Amino acid sequence: MPEELESLTISEQFEAIIHLEDKWRIREFLNNQNISDVAELVSEFDDYASQIIGNMSTHRAASVFKILDLSVQKQVIQELPPLKSAELLNELPADDRTSFLEELPSEVVKELIKTLDPEERRITLALLGYPEGSVGRLMTPDYIAVNADWTMSEVIEHIREAGKHSETIDVIYVVNDKGEFVDDMRIREVILTSPDRRVSEVIDNRYIALRVTDDQESANQTFKMNNRVALPVLDDNNILLGIVTIDDVLWVANEEFSEDIQRIGGTEALDEPYLEMPLLKLFQKRIVWMVVLFLGEMLTATAMGYFEDEISRAVVLALFVPLIISSGGNSGSQASTLIIQAMAVGEISIADWWSVLRREIVSGMLLGSVLGLIGFIRVVTWSQFFPEVYGPHYLYVGITVGVSLVGVVLWGTLSGSMLPIILKRLGADPAVSSAPFVATLVDVTGLIIYFSVAYLFLQGILL
Repeated sequence: MPEELESLTISEQFEAIIHLEDKWRIREFLNNQNISDVAELVSEFDDYASQIIGNMSTHRAASVFKILDLSVQKQVIQELPPLKSAELLNELPADDRTSFLEELPSEVVKELIKTLDPEERRITLALLGYPEGSVGRLMTPDYIAVNADWTMSEVIEHIREAGKHSETIDVIYVVNDKGEFVDDMRIREVILTSPDRRVSEVIDNRYIALRVTDDQESANQTFKMNNRVALPVLDDNNILLGIVTIDDVLWVANEEFSEDIQRIGGTEALDEPYLEMPLLKLFQKRIVWMVVLFLGEMLTATAMGYFEDEISRAVVLALFVPLIISSGGNSGSQASTLIIQAMAVGEISIADWWSVLRREIVSGMLLGSVLGLIGFIRVVTWSQFFPEVYGPHYLYVGITVGVSLVGVVLWGTLSGSMLPIILKRLGADPAVSSAPFVATLVDVTGLIIYFSVAYLFLQGILL
């Protein structure tokens, strides 16, 4: 590389080289960069994405391709020459290839599968044949399996021969003559054990494995609880079908997190990047919840209408309606978000409902008391400067506001914490008890609590 380019950043070097249109120099430059740096170049120079991938060696191109955003992957495959895209897809690990293909329309998938080598096509079709969202879609058949009767020297020799085609060599999987899974070993055990010892003498037959039909989210929990970098995947007959590695599970965890955040925000989960999703499809994702929440808020108007007489006789009560319902909605949203997040990471389960309820009763009382006290002080203090606002019975108004805030905040906290657990118990996704949904529920019930408390304290005074 010319000396004048060495002082430039990678982006500046690439920008200078790309305009030379020297394919050999471009290829040399890209193949000498870190995979992550090339991925950043693709992100920065998205117009050159296919050119960047196309000018790299096939193995390195596949390494970059699998960490790109889906929208960029689609662009690259569309723009690459058919031969180059076929080479790229064949080079991709089976699990990454399956992850990419399952996001494409079926017609496109059929055409791309035709470009695969026979063996890769067989593997890909087998993985795509498993249910969507199952561990089978995540696993790769590229692993190292050894027989329990082998010696450690035979194991090491096999690793040398087959290791370069394996997803990982950190863990070695032990099977019997029928292909049934027996146990797994860390590479450390293989290296530190005497070459003459047999595998059966080293393993302890205590293993953790996934089933091919397990849900991907449960696989995430298994990895987290057992601190593993890879786990075997078995069928119902205990046959070893493949392995799942931690990098694939991290992608699943990231997707699950994104979906939960979107649902908590009151929308259906987006299956495409926000800027890549067609506007009509984005509208369809959002309108359902918007209509549901709007219909729910209409009940608020119904509740206001029910207490119309009370409001007409004590107009001062209407001044605090936004304060009351927003406080209840805020406490409910807080509680639901905390509980959904805790359930997502496995901190609490359905069986912990009573512990959660007790904690939220105390939390709701404390939160409501603080807000109620602030509300009471606000009414009393304001009345000293503007006595005509709340009238001569401002103390009763202040007590009504304070007590109502305690009740509404407590109810919001209980609703927000229990609703996700109830939904989980019914088999639904707790994230659908989104913060807007809880807020809408508490808005309606909060009005009932508020006017009931007002009737209790202001009967015969203002009502």
